[in-house]
Amino acid sequence: MWVFVFFDLPTDTKKDRYHYTQFRKNLQKDGFSMMQYSIYVRHCNSRENADVHIKRVKRFLPPKGEVIVFTLTDKQFGMMEFFIGPEMKDRPDTPQQLELF
Repeated sequence: MWVFVFFDLPTDTKKDRYHYTQFRKNLQKDGFSMMQYSIYVRHCNSRENADVHIKRVKRFLPPKGEVIVFTLTDKQFGMMEFFIGPEMKDRPDTPQQLELF
């Protein structure tokens, strides 16, 4: 099972940028990896494990902005299609696989 976190947070003020940065750092501490800007993903072994991580995300939600959390099964995740433009093919440090399990 995969847990996705999509977010759109304000960065207008210094305080907003602080909350944005703290939210991203907390996601990374909890094992989420950046899939795209403002989209983080984490693999969980079971629905119960996914619920634990979703509850953690809820605990460190920022005061402003929009956060969406949803889950996909491994089969649904495997059906996603990724398209990369020709100039991005040779981009350094691009992971070839999100996580091995």
